[in-house]
Amino acid sequence: MSATQKGYPAASYTPQPGEPLPHQLLAALAQHRMATTSQLRELLRPNTTRQSVSTPLNTLRHKGLVDYTVLPQANRTRAWYLTGEGARLTRDFPALRGRPAYPITSATAASLKTPHTLSVVRAHLAFAADARRLGHEHGPWDWTPEVTHLLGEGERLIADALMHYTLTRPDGQSTKLRAFIEVDRSTMSSERMAGKLIEYARFHLYQPAPVGRRTAGPGITGPGWMRWYPLFPRVLFILTGASRRTLANRTADTAQRPWHDL
Repeated sequence: MSATQKGYPAASYTPQPGEPLPHQLLAALAQHRMATTSQLRELLRPNTTRQSVSTPLNTLRHKGLVDYTVLPQANRTRAWYLTGEGARLTRDFPALRGRPAYPITSATAASLKTPHTLSVVRAHLAFAADARRLGHEHGPWDWTPEVTHLLGEGERLIADALMHYTLTRPDGQSTKLRAFIEVDRSTMSSERMAGKLIEYARFHLYQPAPVGRRTAGPGITGPGWMRWYPLFPRVLFILTGASRRTLANRTADTAQRPWHDL
């Protein structure tokens, strides 16, 4: 059965900020690849009950648009993701236009990606909670997972996420911030963390060659990142999955490296 036959006309479906929760749930899963019921509630309806989110999720599952995998050793917590039909339906959502699609559309793929994907969502929720508490702006669509940029010679930089955050001051003025986010669950060695930082340094310096040239040369107006950002985003590493002492040691080890040589 198609999405149109199920009552979701894909061609004319245009989500708006104030639209019904089921539509927002589909967009959030398309954006984040996967999220638990509690995470979706905190992201979209932080002041409501769990049931207010689980009910429309189950309705969407009956329509064949979402499915879930049960997290092991987590009190049978459900991690939701889009089905192939759901991924096709959300492809042209206005909030998601221009963003690459990396959907998780099977239980097997979900089980492989669950730990890291949900950790990245948790990082987003921490910033969102702070923004609400402080009166700043950081909503569901201000976090783009898996942002990719070319580094030249066929290599790419893939950030876990790109965050947009707006600081609002008492005088009504605001400051827009951007940051590349890297989430390490203590599965990345200190050497690998250093290598990731070097990739960001390379992206900061990388100048793409003009069309028809193989190497950079006259005619280059600036680094390639200026095509995407008015200022180079900050790089934030979020460490988790270990004791506070271990994480402090990993931070100190990274900070002590000779970054002045980059």
